[in-house]
Amino acid sequence: MKQLLYCLLVVLFAPSLAAADMRFNMTPGVTEISGKVYHLHMTILYICCAIGLVVFSVMIYAIINHRKSKGAVASHFHESTKVEVAWTVLPFIILILMAIPATKTLIAMEDPSDADLTVKVTGSQWKWHYSYFDQDIDFYSILATPRAQIDGTEAKGEHYLLEVDKPLVLPINRKIRFLMTSEDVIHSWWVPAFAVKKDANPGFINESWTRIDKPGIYRGQCAELCGKDHGFMPIVVQALSEADFEAWVTEQKQAAGAAAAAATAALSQTLSKDELITQGEKVYLGHCAACHQPNGEGLQGVFPHLKGSPIATGPLSGHLEIVLNGKTGTAMQAFSKQLSAQEIAAVITYERNAWGNNTGDAVQAKDVNEHMNGKVGTPASADTAPASATPNPTSIPQPAAVDPASLPTLSHNTLMAEGKTVYATICAACHQLTGIGVPPAFPALAGSIIATGPVANHIDIVMHGKTGTAMQAFGKQLSPQQLAAVITYERNTWGNNTGDTVQPADIASHGQ
Repeated sequence: MKQLLYCLLVVLFAPSLAAADMRFNMTPGVTEISGKVYHLHMTILYICCAIGLVVFSVMIYAIINHRKSKGAVASHFHESTKVEVAWTVLPFIILILMAIPATKTLIAMEDPSDADLTVKVTGSQWKWHYSYFDQDIDFYSILATPRAQIDGTEAKGEHYLLEVDKPLVLPINRKIRFLMTSEDVIHSWWVPAFAVKKDANPGFINESWTRIDKPGIYRGQCAELCGKDHGFMPIVVQALSEADFEAWVTEQKQAAGAAAAAATAALSQTLSKDELITQGEKVYLGHCAACHQPNGEGLQGVFPHLKGSPIATGPLSGHLEIVLNGKTGTAMQAFSKQLSAQEIAAVITYERNAWGNNTGDAVQAKDVNEHMNGKVGTPASADTAPASATPNPTSIPQPAAVDPASLPTLSHNTLMAEGKTVYATICAACHQLTGIGVPPAFPALAGSIIATGPVANHIDIVMHGKTGTAMQAFGKQLSPQQLAAVITYERNTWGNNTGDTVQPADIASHGQ
């Protein structure tokens, strides 16, 4: 009997005694809070082991000493007040004993006051954006695992899918306060060594904090299922000594100045098409391929294709606009603050000449800068300098108020031709080129009540959008002529055939 009890003790307590060295157990981490969390975890484990020992010991004793072969006869009793009090009071006491250390740890975890440094962490599909308060330093941190490893054509590295181009750099022995938010969907910033795991919700700011005890590189990842490339959103934190961190801050500020000077110099440079395509391919694979795929074919119904698309083969201004400013209500982000003018010029050149698009355009940094400043340039042909700026039918914005009498009256065919161009550039990403949309996210226009019903309702939703949906207000984004053209097109294509011809004057007078 004693040997049986000794074996039982070994089975119950051996795992907990060796827990700190077990691969799948929690680790003490490198912060005070992570140590508290680890010790809380082990305390609860020991309590559970003790409860298990008592319960199973009683069970085994009863099975052995009260078995039928020994002539044991089961007792019959009901409504024992002592038993009912015991099984109510004892668990209550145990829970209180467990709640006291747990509450202390939770209170400590939620106290970001008196921080020495504040870092804003913004999640987006699928990267992290770090901003250091009072330091004028911010950057994006993106997966750095080579595409060849992801595709399986190259052996996977030691830190596969847990490496980034720019790690978050923090000092040791200082209290770091994190402000977590998101640009699109819910993400979760999780670094196990810090015992920090906090959701980043769009429209909200959550707080967390840490104080790192020793220098090193610590890795984590997004812990919330945030979309297709959720697994490609790692976190890498480099903890430096306080002196090294101050040196890093100085270095970053110098690098920012050098980058600004380089960006200014790039505006006067003219690169060949081949140089732009080479650079653009690297930018595309690092920032765009996750959604639009390396072959430019996208994911049907989710991320639009660029191969042969109206954006990549149509007017340059439309291409520049969507890359620089993104598209509200979709996963298309604004890259004007993420990439330099040179990088944007390169990636647009690549997209307009890859996968058989072959437009021959060579977009320069100067073109990007002019568009950002309200000018629309014509892209240079291969290996030539950009031409002078010319007006483009998709350029925006227009004056807020227009006299209807001053607007032209256009033929139905003219409006249909222009409307098709505007639709392909502005609307097709959501409602698709065929007008079938991507229900339920983006409704169909083919045969829809909007496109075949009263014209006034159609004009109203295009001009003013629809609250609570991804439908934007285009009243200030497009001119009256562009609005008239695209509405005419939508009401007379894909079998809608209403016969309506909407004129620019109808747009200008709508609501008056």
